[in-house]
Amino acid sequence: MDLLNRLRAEVDGDVLADAASRALYSTDASNYRHVPTAVVRPRSLDAVAAAVGVAAELGVPVTSRGAGTSIAGNSAGDGLVLDFSRHLDRVLDVDPARGLAVVQPGVVLDRLNDAARPHGLLFGPDPSTHSRCTLGGMIGNDACGSRSVAWGKTSDNVAALDVLLPDGRRFDTTAPPPLDLPRADPAWYPALERRVSGYRLDALPDLTRALVGTEGTCAVLLGATVRLVPAPPRRVLAVLGFDGRYDAADTAPHVAALGDVLAVEGLEESLVAAAGRDVRRLLPRGSSWLFVETTEEAVAHEAASLAPHSAVVLDPARQRALWRVREDGAGLATRTADGGEAWSGWEDAAVPPERLGAYLREFDDLLAGHGRRGVTYGHFGEGCVHVRVDFDLAGGERGARGYRAFLEAAADLVVAHGGSVSGEHGDGQARSELLTRMYPPEAIAAFRAFKSAFDPRGLLNPGRVVDPLPLDADLRVVVAPAVIPTRAALGLRADGGDLAAATRRCVGVGKCLNTSGGVMCPSYRATREEKHSTRGRARLLFEMLAGDVVRGGWRSTEVREALDLCLGCKGCKRDCPVDVDMAAYKAEFLHRHYRGRLRPLAHYSMGWLPLWLRARLVNRVTGRLARFAGVDPGRALPVPARRSLQERFEPVGSGDPVLLFPDTFTNRFEPEVGLDAAAVLAETGHSVEVPRAAVCCGLTWYSTGQLGVARRVLRRTARALRPWTREGVPVVGVEPSCAAFLRSEAVELAGDDADVVALAGAVRTFAEQVGPVLDAPGGAPGSAVVQPHCHLYAESGTGADEQLLARAGVAAELVPGCCGLAGNFGFEKGHHGVSVAVAEQNLGPAVRAAGAGTAVVADGFSCRTQVRQVTGAEPVHAATLLARRLGLRGGGRD
Repeated sequence: MDLLNRLRAEVDGDVLADAASRALYSTDASNYRHVPTAVVRPRSLDAVAAAVGVAAELGVPVTSRGAGTSIAGNSAGDGLVLDFSRHLDRVLDVDPARGLAVVQPGVVLDRLNDAARPHGLLFGPDPSTHSRCTLGGMIGNDACGSRSVAWGKTSDNVAALDVLLPDGRRFDTTAPPPLDLPRADPAWYPALERRVSGYRLDALPDLTRALVGTEGTCAVLLGATVRLVPAPPRRVLAVLGFDGRYDAADTAPHVAALGDVLAVEGLEESLVAAAGRDVRRLLPRGSSWLFVETTEEAVAHEAASLAPHSAVVLDPARQRALWRVREDGAGLATRTADGGEAWSGWEDAAVPPERLGAYLREFDDLLAGHGRRGVTYGHFGEGCVHVRVDFDLAGGERGARGYRAFLEAAADLVVAHGGSVSGEHGDGQARSELLTRMYPPEAIAAFRAFKSAFDPRGLLNPGRVVDPLPLDADLRVVVAPAVIPTRAALGLRADGGDLAAATRRCVGVGKCLNTSGGVMCPSYRATREEKHSTRGRARLLFEMLAGDVVRGGWRSTEVREALDLCLGCKGCKRDCPVDVDMAAYKAEFLHRHYRGRLRPLAHYSMGWLPLWLRARLVNRVTGRLARFAGVDPGRALPVPARRSLQERFEPVGSGDPVLLFPDTFTNRFEPEVGLDAAAVLAETGHSVEVPRAAVCCGLTWYSTGQLGVARRVLRRTARALRPWTREGVPVVGVEPSCAAFLRSEAVELAGDDADVVALAGAVRTFAEQVGPVLDAPGGAPGSAVVQPHCHLYAESGTGADEQLLARAGVAAELVPGCCGLAGNFGFEKGHHGVSVAVAEQNLGPAVRAAGAGTAVVADGFSCRTQVRQVTGAEPVHAATLLARRLGLRGGGRD
């Protein structure tokens, strides 16, 4: 193909046209799907010019893209996609004296603020996607965020743009070439700050402000000079509780008018419920709330006085926990209270703030009239409402017709209230067609003339703003339905056992593209490749089910390669706001992919490890395993103990009975950990037993997709433990991965088995069982660097472990992220480099920085193995640390 040949010959960058790449870039965070011909990740501005030049010469449309988090369909196109996030992602200069920064278009907002923070500055607009959205995307959309009450939109914070036109002209917007631009009639525009729809012709002759928010339809952005503002020295959060969202909406403009207010955000009960009970406990009474941020405690109290229920939050950690709910809103709102799917499309309307309450009352009537429900939240202080509606898009053409009818009626409603169909996300494909309902024909003609002055051939992001694509065309769940069976072997109970529904959980918000905090997604952080992110894998699974771009169905090599570097850490199960569980989807895929044919050698060696250990074969074939059984030659295999935990254990203690679960790793590799746990349990008032039967949770078979074997092993274990579980005896797990598996995945694997369900309900972690009854030991306080296990983090959080260490007198520094070994993952051939790279993101540096006398605590066997092999340090399980602090003799080396 001429395009691909030319791009590969003339462009310095990654030129991608394989099926996987085209599938990955076929959508953003919107409802729409456009499969590009090619994707270019340019390495320089000259490469951008070369790529645009080739496309222009061949008449190929060009779509600029940052993080791909556009909710309106602004950044997915059929021709050439330019991804600026991979290479053109730097802050070039920060000038604190002038309050300016120069950035490349692919720089992430948080990285800009990292560069500005040492100077006491920040970039004011702060979308909830700040950890991954790019400045180029923010400029394209005229993004705002929660603090726009104080600092305005992106267009208020940009000093100059460096842009490229399709004809090759490049210029700074503060010194543009002669252009014949139309003038605006101010009467065309509604009088409100949050007006992002259409082109800002009323900003002319300021071309910089006029081009911000044009969604890449007029010029290709090469760089920007942005304004920085002083960072507030302190933030105070007032949380105002109301008995309904109309009251919250009516109060919002009065709060915004108090002065010294940074944010006035609204959210309702359904969003809070999706975030979990821990968040609800942080809120005052009510069913709808306003989050009011200010720098002055007196203003916070004044705002609080305007609500029937309130709380003023001074603690920064508690503030962050509450703001996290608001930031995750775009994901949390994708599911209704009964588990149904909710969609964007009408998620961004804005009205004058004093009209917000009246608008919401009529909007609810509109929802009811169309038989729809919505989850509402947003920037109430500026009248901008985000809502996800339970459109029946999975219903095909019928659903698409209902989608159109609702959006047209909603547009008429918002215009009647003097509003804008977009308040910050832009028009994209979702709303461009609605502009004729908001603007008179003269304005639409002027928009067309404005675009034509820069892009007369209509090559830049066509179908947005001017000459719009139909809003009900290209809906991805309509045009790309699943064409192969999607009923899962796993339960996938939250999605009715349907893998297609599970893949639709991913709506593209891209939290898995974060490069710090939480656990998700370690393979993306190590590779910076979209296909190795949770979002990328979900998209490839979706496209595999559709079958027209990613082909081969369950035998797809593209999906297999993308899942190969999934560590199965389950970080996405907790960190992803839409609860994507990629470890489960990987297990399901591997189960289908290898059904009836040979598997990789590691599936037989590492997947069947519990059996080989029981047969005592590992010591005899360790060297050969590394060479012939799919184990990476860079990885040393751990050596099994001479005698297992079950062989060494004698019943101990008196008091409440507990059963210590002898998982494969503790039992066969480090039985001393189990003996230490037993000693501590006995010391804290428990009578401890260990079952004599061979038991295993089945995790190694599950993680390699051998679901039939995993199910049989699990059921056999559940039957063996029935005498204890039926009597209500707690089953204490010292290996977090096995405890988490028995409580969660086991029910997905064999939820129809009463013994399995009883076992799942009986399992406790060591920290959960010991922490509440532990008396603080004597002696000097201790300190520890702690690597929480990812599966534990995903399944129940780290609160019990933190409480246990605090009660033991240990000051704990929790290391974020995954250790990188992740069970069998780090041992498999070809994974060693990524495994170590993941460890070196957080764990390795934290262990090396630990002072003398600081313990390294890692409850997971994999985590301890990784610490030893990567850093040379000797980590301990919390049970061992506690046994030592209590002066107990538990599990010395045998």
